[in-house]
Amino acid sequence: MQPLISAVRFLIENIAGFFALALLCRFYLQVARAPFQHPFPQFLLALTIWCVIPARRVIKGIACYDTATILLGWLTVFIRDSLLLSLQGVSLNLGMASAWVGMLLLSVTHVVQLSIYLLFGAVLVQAVLSFVAPYNPLAPILSRLTNPLLKPLQKLLPPMGGIDLSPMLLLLILQLVLMVPVTYAENGAFALLRTAAAF
Repeated sequence: MQPLISAVRFLIENIAGFFALALLCRFYLQVARAPFQHPFPQFLLALTIWCVIPARRVIKGIACYDTATILLGWLTVFIRDSLLLSLQGVSLNLGMASAWVGMLLLSVTHVVQLSIYLLFGAVLVQAVLSFVAPYNPLAPILSRLTNPLLKPLQKLLPPMGGIDLSPMLLLLILQLVLMVPVTYAENGAFALLRTAAAF
């Protein structure tokens, strides 16, 4: 039975994680006003349109942001985390506030975690493309995502000998964010869940 549970856990974690990433990527591309003519954004639209369009009828945008898409990304992570905890044998007492606060904190933390992974990947791919294919159609899309964070760092760390070190600095900062505040938030969420669960 254990291998079967592990396989189900693997599928839930990866399929739900991939779909949540797609929703988050769609949201951040819209925030960055990136062009959607490239096949990659078109793929994201095709993959997520079945749930985004109905959700938009119920959830209105706030300050021109696509609130429905980001909430769907969070909901996907919330459901994924709930299913994974159930498969681990965690039975939450839903009558306790700490159960709901813990699940909310855990899912929000994992949304932040996925967002950082997304930005991490965008910076890495952009750095590789700048060397091997600087005129790739994907480059402007990645620039829209990363420039808001890279531009301030480029002022602090100007190019040296024609080499821009700001992507490396940004990757170090993102790694530190994952190691310290995100890890502390995740541990705090699990601590709350332990008070409302029988492990």
